[in-house]
Amino acid sequence: MNIQIYAGKKNFDVQKSERYFKERKIPFTSVDLKKHKLGARELMLFIRAAGSARALIDPDAKGEKADYIRHLTLENIIADVLLENPTLLKSPIVRNGNQLTIGFQPEVWAEWK
Repeated sequence: MNIQIYAGKKNFDVQKSERYFKERKIPFTSVDLKKHKLGARELMLFIRAAGSARALIDPDAKGEKADYIRHLTLENIIADVLLENPTLLKSPIVRNGNQLTIGFQPEVWAEWK
């Protein structure tokens, strides 16, 4: 397994996710969305896994950009804003190759091989 945990901020679900993998001695890489520039392919993988770009928006995000993105309706514009502002993404996004979860989902991770 090649686990990557994408997070914009250290919220409780991010901490629980990291703890889940540490307790099972599964190596993972933490990707800080404040420092790591997301690629378009990466974001499209996230959008496919979530079902829509709107589903990736963090409901707890604050600020002018967060207010702006909540009022958008076109998926491609939402995707562009998320690409430029990855801290507006829900976190954690846990990736294992092409498999992906959004949020704390240990029942899904237990099935990953």
